[in-house]
Amino acid sequence: MFTLTAIRESKLRRKKARPPALRNASIIAGSLIVLVMVFLALFPGAVAKQNPLDYSADRMLLPPSAEHLFGTDHLGRDIFSRVIWGTRIDLMMGIVSVITPFVVGTLIGLVAGYYGGLVDSLMMRACDIFMAFPFTLVVIVVVTITGPSITNLFIAMWLVSWMHYARLVRGEVLVAKNAEYVQAAKVLGYTDLRILLRHLLPNVISGCVVYAAADVVMCMLAGASMSFLGLGIQPPTPEWGAIIDSGRAYISNAWWIAAFPGLFLALTGTGFSLIGDGLSDLLRTKGRS
Repeated sequence: MFTLTAIRESKLRRKKARPPALRNASIIAGSLIVLVMVFLALFPGAVAKQNPLDYSADRMLLPPSAEHLFGTDHLGRDIFSRVIWGTRIDLMMGIVSVITPFVVGTLIGLVAGYYGGLVDSLMMRACDIFMAFPFTLVVIVVVTITGPSITNLFIAMWLVSWMHYARLVRGEVLVAKNAEYVQAAKVLGYTDLRILLRHLLPNVISGCVVYAAADVVMCMLAGASMSFLGLGIQPPTPEWGAIIDSGRAYISNAWWIAAFPGLFLALTGTGFSLIGDGLSDLLRTKGRS
């Protein structure tokens, strides 16, 4: 009995010694999925040996087989290679589209929440103007006006994403700026910049990190949707949304063209969603402790 009790206590101590993130199943599962996708994005040639742009009339619309794992499309291009190489573009669309709004929105929220008054009113009214229009509609309008390209797609998503981070941070700062540690920093004569970046920012950033994990999924879907509509990545560049669009006309007799890129898109989105859910649970647990 003593031995069993000692073993259980030893296991419990080892479990508690691990970082909280490593005890969260959602974070672990999501991170594994995302890491696999990152590996495919960084080293697509190590997995897909065929050129994703090579076409041949002799292998048009071939079903999945040992030679072509995901089959071929109407031009004889290997779908497996196109999906693997497309991972780089789609992952980049999701991550790059979030980084700039994350940074800009966080800084705006910090300044607006800390100073209040006219600065807060002007910044929040700008948020209201941008949030009055649907996300996808604004992206479509901007890309249509500026022309379909990955740069214009990034700009369009940056324009309509920053306000969510600004509002999240502003709300946290409005509460945190009255905390004792902030008042103590003011009494000690610290500059506003130091208070904002070294005292407030680390304590209000967690909500934005959780939202960013979900926002990556939104941006990936938006980028794939634009390519599906012909407003994003242009053929013959391999991109999941564009591949799905190319398989639309062959869905009845060549389902694999649209199915496999759609599966990868759903799997990647699930990975980031699991990370976001795990971080949310982790922060709620930390807040209760």
